[in-house]
Formats: sequence, C-alpha cells, structure tokens
Amino acid sequence: MQIQLVCVGKLKEKYWVGAVEEYAKRLGAYARLDIRELPDEKTPDSMSPAEEDQVRSREGERILAALKPDAHVVALAIEGDTWTSEQLAAHLDKQAVYGGGSVSFIIGGSLGLSPAVLARADKKLSFGRMTYPHQLMRVLLLEQVYRGFKINRGEPYHK
Repeated sequence: MQIQLVCVGKLKEKYWVGAVEEYAKRLGAYARLDIRELPDEKTPDSMSPAEEDQVRSREGERILAALKPDAHVVALAIEGDTWTSEQLAAHLDKQAVYGGGSVSFIIGGSLGLSPAVLARADKKLSFGRMTYPHQLMRVLLLEQVYRGFKINRGEPYHK
C-alpha cells in the first residue's frame, strides 16, 4: 500500500524528526510512505480575515498540486469525523483492497485548510476539537496509521 502525507511546514526540532523517522521505519514493513513537506506562508499576528483566506488559498494550491489526480484524500480538519483506531484501520483496509491501494493524508498550515482542499478531500478526519501543533499531528497521524496496519494484521501492539 502507498501512504502519502502532505504537510504544510517543515519539522524543525530534532525530537519531532526522530519520532517521524521511527514511525516511517516501522511503517516500512506495511506500506510505502511518501512525506511531502510544502512551504508554509508567513502569518503575522495581526492578519485580516481576507489575508488569512489568501494564505489558506496559496497553501491550498500547493497541497492540491502535490496530490495525484486519482488519490484517495483524507484531510485532517477539526470539523471532520472522529474515528477510533479500529475505524481508521478499517478505512485503510478498504482502500488497500477496493480503493487502488493508496491514501493521501493532508495536514494543513497554522490557519487550516482552504475550501478547495476540503472540497477535494474524500474524507475529513478530526483528532478532536482541540488544536495541536502541526509537528505533533504528523507524529500522531503516523502512529495511528502504523497502529491501523497492526490491527489489520492481527498483530499485537501496546495499548
């Protein structure tokens, strides 16, 4: 299976890089992982709503350009559906068997995703109503994808 992770912004701290590398290594037994880091826009503290829309739009254009036309897209969005680990595992399994074997996950920038990206998404996934740092979300998502593969294979994983 092919897993693509499209992220706005780069990981800066070594501990985030190390955590992503660890889950990328673990996922190697189950899937091919492609992480695409896209440049983020500068977001000064005092932006108007119109300027925020422009930032989301520019980042959204880069996100959409990074996706394959036939990609099954899951956008991380606070207004999305909340899934259990088992539901994510079932979704991955369904895509592996019936959906072409590829899933692209999107983590947007600090202002969220553009309407165009949300419209392109096949599913919207929320990790809850709280806001998380984008670096942490990358690690959480990769851990849950790894957990999903373990669940689907019936392999033990710490609880």
